[in-house]
Amino acid sequence: MPKLSFDYSTIPDLAGRVVLVTGGTGGIGAEVVVELSKHNPSLILFTGRNATAADKIIQRARSGAAPAAANITFIPCDLANLASVKSAASTILSQTNRLDFFLANAGIMARPAGLSPDGYEIQMATNHLGHALLTKLLLPLLLHTATLPGADVRVLYTSSTAWRGGQLACDASFKTPMVSPLGRWRRYCNTKLANLLYARELARRYPQLLVFSLTPGVVGTALVTDLGFVDRAVIYVSQVGRVLTPTQGSWNHLWGISVPREKVVRGAFYEPVGVVMESEKAVAREAEVRARLWDWTEGELAAWME
Repeated sequence: MPKLSFDYSTIPDLAGRVVLVTGGTGGIGAEVVVELSKHNPSLILFTGRNATAADKIIQRARSGAAPAAANITFIPCDLANLASVKSAASTILSQTNRLDFFLANAGIMARPAGLSPDGYEIQMATNHLGHALLTKLLLPLLLHTATLPGADVRVLYTSSTAWRGGQLACDASFKTPMVSPLGRWRRYCNTKLANLLYARELARRYPQLLVFSLTPGVVGTALVTDLGFVDRAVIYVSQVGRVLTPTQGSWNHLWGISVPREKVVRGAFYEPVGVVMESEKAVAREAEVRARLWDWTEGELAAWME
């Protein structure tokens, strides 16, 4: 087991704060929702596709050590469907007049080739475009919150060390299934590089917000257990002794909310727990690549901003 640790006592009192977690119906997202509910937030919003699972998470958060009156709301959202994302954003905006912590956490991994309802490669649609649209629609609220007294607005994008294998052409190929040898993993790596670079560019453009990306590590959630036998075997054999539990997988995200603001490098990528990664491929720092991804994303999402 990895020698990782996290001091839960460092999580601050979240009185008056509003938290949004995508993918909060299972895995590390659920663990983050349950833990943060113990720290007096004004409101926790979480998204997902499974209402039954959401009810169970709310019950967990409202039982035991969590406050019985924890204010937690589930918002249905399919990140692969941009209409669903826009509807979810409208619901969020109707529920709160501030947003302090946005954890863009949901994702899929190594799925078979396919297209989203909007015609994009399914992993890119879910992991990058859905979160990018949600970010854009909520950006005015995030920026407004940043002007309030005592504000500490943070946007955390869940990436992965798999970003090292990603390539971003940012062209019409993203509207194809992108079939190739080991394509399901190549497509996943592309999305994780997109998450990292989009977070960096967002941090550069909006210094009022503390934006960075991070990886939870290799976690034994449905992202892994739902894979085919061969893919599961490769992960468990290559990561023997290093696969984290969902609770451990939540530590880097909880650190991202708890660490003093001045100790975080804006736009950086963090490994568990709170370790900034220095050894990155040049592409991860290339302004041209970031700008190309940003411009492509802006163009694809423009119609959804009307």
